[in-house]
Amino acid sequence: MKVDLDDLDRKIITVLREDGRITVTDLARRVGMSKTPCQIRMRRLIGSGVIRGFRAVIDPAGLGLDHVAFAEVKLSDTREQALDEFNRAVRRIAEVEECHMIASSFDYLLKVRTADIRRYRTVLGEKISSLPHVASTSTFVAMETVKEAGG
Repeated sequence: MKVDLDDLDRKIITVLREDGRITVTDLARRVGMSKTPCQIRMRRLIGSGVIRGFRAVIDPAGLGLDHVAFAEVKLSDTREQALDEFNRAVRRIAEVEECHMIASSFDYLLKVRTADIRRYRTVLGEKISSLPHVASTSTFVAMETVKEAGG
């Protein structure tokens, strides 16, 4: 459901994207409001689902997970039940950071993060290729990340 946002709501969201740990007092000051109305707006944004949560942004390289590959996945069946089965199963693969249904010559694009190419090959062969209704895959290895969400 779309929520009507005004300029102050958008300012709050912009500041929280930059620093989700900012205090309400500092947030209010940065967006040009007093604390209580800012807090009310923030609660409304959370309650309406516009702000879905707050989390730590982790450096994957610090965890030894600096290999990124994108896998195109073509399914053998694209009826609704098959799509649901694939969607449920792919959510269980920890190495898959993102999964997008694509309007193209393939059906899904997966962003997969692993320690190295050997681990990616194992994930591809044992997990991704065995997902329900997978007919074929094609891999693109990222050489450098220039911009990434949350980073």
